[in-house]
Amino acid sequence: MEILLGLMGGLGLFLFGMKLMSDGLEKAAGAKMRSILEFFTKNTIRGILVGTFFTAVIQSSSAATVMTVSFVNSGLMNLYQAAGVIMGANIGTTVTSQLISFNLSALAPLFVIAGVVMYMFCKRQKIQNIGMVILGFGVLFMGMTTMSSSMSTLKTDPVVLETMSSLTNHYLAILVGIVVTAVLQSSSATVGIVLLLANQGLLDIRICFFIILGCNIGSCVSAMLASLNGKRDAKRTALIHLLFNIIGTIIVFLVLTVALEPITAFIQNISGHNPGREVANAHTLIKITEVIILAPFVKQIVHLTHYILPEKKHKNAQPKEDNYGLQFIGAKSILSPATAVFDATRELEHMGNMAVTNLQRAMNSLITLDEDEIQEVCKVEKNIDYLNHAITDYLVKLNQTTLPVDDAKSIGGLFHVANDIERIGDHAENVAEAAAMRKSQNIVFSPQAQKEMGEMLDLVIKVTAYALDMFSNNNQEHMQEILDLENQVDEMERMFQENHVQRLTRNECTPSAGMIFSDIISGLERVSDHATNIAFSLLEKDPVEMQKNATAAG
Repeated sequence: MEILLGLMGGLGLFLFGMKLMSDGLEKAAGAKMRSILEFFTKNTIRGILVGTFFTAVIQSSSAATVMTVSFVNSGLMNLYQAAGVIMGANIGTTVTSQLISFNLSALAPLFVIAGVVMYMFCKRQKIQNIGMVILGFGVLFMGMTTMSSSMSTLKTDPVVLETMSSLTNHYLAILVGIVVTAVLQSSSATVGIVLLLANQGLLDIRICFFIILGCNIGSCVSAMLASLNGKRDAKRTALIHLLFNIIGTIIVFLVLTVALEPITAFIQNISGHNPGREVANAHTLIKITEVIILAPFVKQIVHLTHYILPEKKHKNAQPKEDNYGLQFIGAKSILSPATAVFDATRELEHMGNMAVTNLQRAMNSLITLDEDEIQEVCKVEKNIDYLNHAITDYLVKLNQTTLPVDDAKSIGGLFHVANDIERIGDHAENVAEAAAMRKSQNIVFSPQAQKEMGEMLDLVIKVTAYALDMFSNNNQEHMQEILDLENQVDEMERMFQENHVQRLTRNECTPSAGMIFSDIISGLERVSDHATNIAFSLLEKDPVEMQKNATAAG
C-alpha cells in the first residue's frame, strides 16, 4: 500500500509539474507562439520544424495538438499546415523523456525554490509566468524521484518480477501503452514511467519499444476529445493526428518484428547500455522515423480525412442569408486559451461587417422607401443585439480563465468594441425608422439633401472599413487616414447642418424633412466616432494624442 501511494503521489507531482510548465509557457508566450505558428507553417517542412520546437518548449504534444485543432477551427491554419505541425509535435514530445533520462532529480529542489521565489515575490506578470515554468520543471523531477524511490523496492518483489517478465506479447504491450496514455492524457508521463521501470530492471528494452508505439495512439485522445464540438476541419485535424500515429505505428511495428534484435543492439550501443537512455532514444528515433516516412504523404493523409469525414450534403438546403448567428464562438467552437481572443476578434469583425452592411441597407431604404429593406434592417438589428450579448458573455467567461499575457490585456478593449458596433447597429435602425416615417407621411427630400447624405455616408463607410481592418488584422496602414477622415466627417456634419438651415429659410425643404435630415447627419457623425473608437481600441496610445504629435511634427 505504501508503495502504491508513493507511485500515485509521484505520478501526481509529475503530471502537475507538466501542467504548470505548459500553462506557464502558454501564458508567457501564447500570443507570440500563435504568430510563429501562423507565419512559419507555409509548407510541411516548416510546419514540422515549428511543431517540433513548439512542443519541445511547452513540453506537451497533447497541448500542441489540441491548440492546432483550435487553430484550424478558428481559420488560423489549414489542414496541410496543421499536418506538418502535428508531425513535428510528435518529435517535440520526446524532449521530455530525453530530459528525464539525464536524471536531474538532484537539482529539482533548486528549480522548485527558484520558481516559487519568481512566482510569489516578483510583480511582473511575465516573470511570474517564467517562475511557474521553472517551478513546474522542479515539481516534475521531484515526482520522478518519488516514483523512482517507490519502484526501487518493486525489483525485489517476486510477484512484480514475474508479472513484468511475463509481458512479452507485443500486441498486449501496445494495448498497455494506449490505455495508460489515454487515461493519463500524456504520452510523456507514460514514457517516463516506462523509463523508470527500465532503469529498475523491471522492463526489457525490447518490450518498451511496443509500449512506446501504444503511447503514440493513446496520445491522440486529447485532440479527438477537443475536436468533438469543433467544425468539420477541426475534426479532420484530430483525425490527421490519429491516422499519422496509427499508420506510423503499423510501419514501425512491422520493422521491429522483422529486425528487433539488430535495432535493439543499435539502440543499446548509442545509449551506452543505460536503460533509461535506451528508452528515451528509442522514443525519439521511433518518432523521427515515422515523420521521415510519412512526411511525403501529407496530401494523401489529408485527402483520406476528407474521405472519412466528407462534407455534409443537405437536401433542398437554402443559402444562409447574410451569415446570421455566431460564426466563430458558438456551439461549434473550441475554447482554447491560445485562440480564444482571436476567435472573439473574428466574431466582432463579423458583427461589425453586419452592422456596416445594415447601415448601408438602411440608408438605401431611406431613399427608395422599400418596405422589404426597412423590415430587413430591423431583423438584422435584432441579430446584432443577440451577437452583442453572446460575445459579451463569452468575454466575461474569458476574463475568468487563464490567458496569454498579451491577450488578457486586450479583453477590456474588446468589450468596448462590442458596445461600439452595437451602437452602429442602433443608428442603422434609427435610419430605418426614419425611412418608415418618411414613407407613411410622404416626406420629400430635396436633391441637395440626398446628395449630402450620400457624400457623408461614403466617408463614414470608408472610415468604418479602415477601422474594422485595423482592429481585426492589426493593420495600422490607414491609421492617420482614419484620423483625417474622422475630422472630415466632423467638418462635413457642421457644414451640412448649416446648409440645411439655409434650405429651411429659403423654403426649399419642409420642417419634417429637415428634422429627419438633421438626425441622419448627426447619426452618421456618431457612427464615425464609434468607428474611430474601434480602430484604436487595442492600441495603448490615445488617438487624440497621436494626432497632436503628428500635427506638431508636421
